[in-house]
Amino acid sequence: MKFTITRDALIRPLQTVSGIVERRQTLPILSNILLRISGGTLTLTSTDLEIEMLAHATADKATDGDTTLPARKFLDICRALPEDAVLDVSVSGERATIRAGKSRFVLSTLPAAEFPGIEVNQKLSQLKLPQRGLRNAIARTHFAMAQQDVRYYLNGLLMELENRIIRMVATDGHRLALCETPYPNEIDKNQSLIIPRKAVLELYRLLADDDGEVEIRVGGNFIQVKTAEISFTTKLIDGRFPDYQNVIPKGGNKSVICDREALRQALSRVSILSNEKYRGVRMQFASGLMHILAHNPEQEEAEEELAIEYSGDDLEIGFNVTYLLDALSAADSERISITLTDANSSCLIQGVDDKTCRYIVMPMRL
Repeated sequence: MKFTITRDALIRPLQTVSGIVERRQTLPILSNILLRISGGTLTLTSTDLEIEMLAHATADKATDGDTTLPARKFLDICRALPEDAVLDVSVSGERATIRAGKSRFVLSTLPAAEFPGIEVNQKLSQLKLPQRGLRNAIARTHFAMAQQDVRYYLNGLLMELENRIIRMVATDGHRLALCETPYPNEIDKNQSLIIPRKAVLELYRLLADDDGEVEIRVGGNFIQVKTAEISFTTKLIDGRFPDYQNVIPKGGNKSVICDREALRQALSRVSILSNEKYRGVRMQFASGLMHILAHNPEQEEAEEELAIEYSGDDLEIGFNVTYLLDALSAADSERISITLTDANSSCLIQGVDDKTCRYIVMPMRL
């Protein structure tokens, strides 16, 4: 196997597939990426047994074949070479030689036959939509996923396909983010799947913020996302996501409307002096006015005052300021509404002009 390729043509797909390669692996082959040449096309593949990534590049003077190379070392070599470098890669036995100008590198290889893959030979349902739509839905919900929660089904993002709607839901038990994206065509059948946290973050990194088409293929235990540049496959979390509909507050009798950016900036300033461990802030609502207060064990205090649209009874409630800031940063509306019931009930945050995304935050006792 041998091929010639420019650094510019190789570096982007190599960076793409290297993103899921962990530095510490139980199997040595998982530290490598699979390189396969066929008809002048170089296909690069990486996997961690849960996620599989494929990217393509065009090579010259290519002889068909396959091998695996250490992902990090190969990427570091490419990064260190000049931008206009041309790489000649040849494989002989258990060694790969990379030449570029006056530079020469010899890397150890492992047999391509040992490289594991994710089986996708199942009945598939397919749908297509713009990359921007999928990326935005992930961006506006993924921050609420749990991290290493014993309730493993929370360490991921729920994706529901139903009635011309693609719905993303994430929760860590203290807050919830929900975003709905309209789908123009009839969906074959309603489906509910949980995408693992690592796969969600990697997918968000890979998707472009443009109208380029992305194809989603769903099987029994995996989801595959394909664009013109990459193919991304991940196994799904086998579990039952909580009934989030019961968490969404209904019938809140206190409604606050305010400027999203003004509230976000006020909360950011107050958070500087909040308790570093609990991140609590108190919010006091009175007619036309909101007070935001924070203090910490060093007896330091911060206070902000904000004009709002509110005419209900006076109310004081505590929240984790990080959860509020995350929701406000994800909301895509100049003005937001906050629906409240009492000091012990969760609040509902959503855009005044955009009801497609909703954010629920549980209160804190301060």
